[in-house]
Order: sequence, then C-alpha cells, then structure tokens
Amino acid sequence: MSVQMIARRYASALADVVIERGEAREVQEELNAWERLIQSNTNLQEVFRNPTIALDQKRALLNKLIEKAKPRQTTVNFLKVLLQNQRLTELGEINRKFAEVLDVRAGMIAATVTTARTVPDSAQKKLYETLILLTGKKVRVNFATDAELIGGIVTRIGSTVYDGSVRNQLQQIKEKMAG
Repeated sequence: MSVQMIARRYASALADVVIERGEAREVQEELNAWERLIQSNTNLQEVFRNPTIALDQKRALLNKLIEKAKPRQTTVNFLKVLLQNQRLTELGEINRKFAEVLDVRAGMIAATVTTARTVPDSAQKKLYETLILLTGKKVRVNFATDAELIGGIVTRIGSTVYDGSVRNQLQQIKEKMAG
C-alpha cells in the first residue's frame, strides 16, 4: 500500500474526530508543529525510523516531548497511534492529506498562483475573486514567485494547471516552428 493511501486513511480518520470535536484547525496547527520538530532534528528522525530501537524507548521519548509541548489530547492520541503503527516518520505526508481532507469537507479548494514577480494586493484580490467564480467554491490561494516564468501567471488548482506564462508561450512557439 502506498504512503499516500495510508496517509489518506489516517487523515480521514483524524478529520472525522476533530470535526466532531470542533478542534480541526488547532490539531492541524499542532501536528504541523510536530512535523517541523521531527524534520528539523535528524536524531529524532533516526530514533523514530530505526526498527532496532524498542517501541518502549520510542514511546518514552515521545511522552517526554509531549510533556514539554503540552498539545491537546486529540493530538497526543493521534501521535501515539502513529508511533504504535510505526507511521510517525510519515507525519509530513499525513499532514498534507489531512489539510486536503479538511479543505474538501469545508467545501474549499487550494490554489497556487505563481508569477515572475510579487503580485500587488489589489491584483491578488482580483485573482482570488476570479478563482472563486471559476471554481464555484471557497478558495485558499497561495502566491509564489518564480523568476524563470519571465512574465505571466501559472495557476494550479488541484491537478489542473492553467499556464499563461511567457516561458510556456515561448515553448509553444518553439514547438510550432520546429515541427
């Protein structure tokens, strides 16, 4: 079974619990902080990944970290389930799927808008409104820059990409001329 499929199962189960309890965003923020903690510390990654280290030792370490961080009980329970099932090192992928599941259940989609230069606030607002009209849903827009685009805009909504970049247009012209 793929990591994405496993991550989706954990994310869906967690979403069921946190939505019922009304603590979705709080748990999401805490799990993101845990992901950053684990990713930033290679020793933690090694301990949780290493099959030769006893589960009891891993559990003791996780409990000490939980004592210091003091997350809510739902987060604690989820981290312990991941540790028990040897999935704690996959927290990053689970967090990504969890965010997707929460967005879908809230009727929201995520879009990434990439431009060659920073987009002014007024233009960001117009793009946001256009994406709402285009999709008919609530949209969470992330703006990014990529100087290699030269100009124009690339928008990704789910697996759909709208590429209006100068780089893409030049590539299309090149292909037409070549063939």
